Amino acid sequence: MKPGNELLFLALGGSGEIGMNVNLYGTQGKWLMVDLGMTFADPAYPGVELILPDLAFIEERKEDLVGIVLTHGHEDHIGAIPYLAADLGVPLYATPFTAGLIAEKLKEEGLTEEVKVNIIEIGGDVRIDPFCIRFVPLAHSIPEGNALVIETPHGKVFHTGDWKLDEFPQLGNPADAAALTKVGDEGILALVCDSTNVFQEEASGSEEGVRADLDRVIGEAEGRVLVTTFASNAARLRTLGNVARDTGRQVCVAGRSLDRILRVAKSVGYLLDFPETIDFETAMQLPRRDVMIIATGGQGEYRAALARIAFDQHKLSLTEGDLVVFSSKQIPGNEIAIGRIQNELAAKGIRMITDRQANVHVSGHPGRPELAAMYKWIRPEIIVPVHGELRHMAEHDRFARSQGVPRGIVQKNGDVVRLAPDGPRKLGEERVGRLVLDGDVILPADGTTMNERRRISTAGVIAVAVPLDIAGKLAGDVQIVLEGVPVEEDRDAFVAEAVDAAEEAVRSARGNDEDRLHEAVRLAVRRCATDWTGKKPVVRVMIVRM
Repeated sequence: MKPGNELLFLALGGSGEIGMNVNLYGTQGKWLMVDLGMTFADPAYPGVELILPDLAFIEERKEDLVGIVLTHGHEDHIGAIPYLAADLGVPLYATPFTAGLIAEKLKEEGLTEEVKVNIIEIGGDVRIDPFCIRFVPLAHSIPEGNALVIETPHGKVFHTGDWKLDEFPQLGNPADAAALTKVGDEGILALVCDSTNVFQEEASGSEEGVRADLDRVIGEAEGRVLVTTFASNAARLRTLGNVARDTGRQVCVAGRSLDRILRVAKSVGYLLDFPETIDFETAMQLPRRDVMIIATGGQGEYRAALARIAFDQHKLSLTEGDLVVFSSKQIPGNEIAIGRIQNELAAKGIRMITDRQANVHVSGHPGRPELAAMYKWIRPEIIVPVHGELRHMAEHDRFARSQGVPRGIVQKNGDVVRLAPDGPRKLGEERVGRLVLDGDVILPADGTTMNERRRISTAGVIAVAVPLDIAGKLAGDVQIVLEGVPVEEDRDAFVAEAVDAAEEAVRSARGNDEDRLHEAVRLAVRRCATDWTGKKPVVRVMIVRM
């Protein structure tokens, strides 16, 4: 698949899912990548925290890749860079704040010299033949959210990235109606647009509106207050700094990612008025009414600051009468993890407030009124929904058509779509997939290691050692060790029966074929385990020749 005299679009991530955004544009034999994100693992990936996109398609064609352009600094748009960008061998392009976050990531991985990051000024442009890219500021929940005008020989694409409309943003000066109308006046072939909140009937709301309710709920609190939010939401951090001043509290920050965001934001001129923070020891010594903690962990991450505080594994602590404010939206799939922490806090008599009880959070993604306004300003010929599950993108396509967008296409990861000429049209499908970061090793999400781990996590594992003499007869007792097999107090009885089954399999085996003997013992022990438990654990057999 080498793009010819045409304009192609291919998502390797972020279409059919929320997170892990990777988009390719192809024309005149070359590809341009927009964003290189990751997502967080769920229970389907035991022992894994991060999921990365499988870039095999573009890795096999990296001589045709001209660069990677980053819309903004959220993990689902830049998080895979430290693990995958060096292998692609092309320069990155980002505005100053996003570039600062990327630089920190590369430094942590020792890749500063291997990956080149080009800083593009806000509202700037860059020529990456055969593409010309212009950055258009849009409001989001992180500084320097950008849409991209991607100019090609076959027309212009307006790629929104993540965005919302906010007349009173706390950080930055995003484009307004006049600026976006001017973009539309240029003639836009395709609008590639965020679909996250397409089912939301109301606009997402302004960050300015959050401050009043935070002032109220925190001002009324008598004890310590902990506010948890997305670390990358620098606009919310500014709001919280103002709320701390409004309510007479000193700020303590808990979480490495929060420290990083504050450091990078200040280095490029944001959050310079953020209150001076206090350390953990000082926070614990001050009167409870004088402290506001800002912590990571609002999505239930078990190693984040909030979880460690809730389970008494942190230098900071909360007790009965304190307040925890969840100043973030609960991401679907995180309900159980968040509930676990909230139950622990409730058991301690700690009060909690979420966005269901007060206006303590606004989304960074557009609701239907905002989407309708964008269609009106940009006036695209084609709508290409991205950044959503299929239900979001299908609804986005229907909504855009109802608002007068002439054509659209609902694509998913791996679909090769021709936008021009005569588009949109699906040409075919390319292989896409997921990789997992397992410790320090990158593995296929559906490979042998993960499949084995899933089986072990659901049914347990039994190890069987069979001692044989030179003639293939038992030379001692069969030894069995089991982990995670549900026999509990019947363990000894089960092991004895499993040993008998293994020994009988050895005696019944004919000849000295080790592979056949290995399989006979494995099946005998697993059959015994199934009879006892109804489960089929992983059985590993080792033949020991004496």
